[in-house]
Amino acid sequence: MSPDVFNSLFSLLIGFALAGALTSGYQTLANRPAGFGLLAQGVAPSTFAAVPFLVFAAPFIIMRNTVRGRRIENRRFEFVMMATVLAGFWSMMCGTVFLRVLQIAGVVA
Repeated sequence: MSPDVFNSLFSLLIGFALAGALTSGYQTLANRPAGFGLLAQGVAPSTFAAVPFLVFAAPFIIMRNTVRGRRIENRRFEFVMMATVLAGFWSMMCGTVFLRVLQIAGVVA
């Protein structure tokens, strides 16, 4: 496995882990699952605070909604595959940003 492939895979996994941790933490504190409805509260400070949270939690939310939609609404396979690819790419980008922040902070080399 080349170093570039390994780095991309690691970023993907870190991104999903970060998204899952953020979403689980939110659900623990708010006693309700996180979702994109956090943006539907109008112009308020909490809406602006939800944007960075949703940027990093979105891969988990997309996958959770996709799996539930496949099970409950019997969505087509093509839709599920497209959502999975989108969540994976988003997760890889979030993981890359998170790893760069850790490098800048000196936590990882």
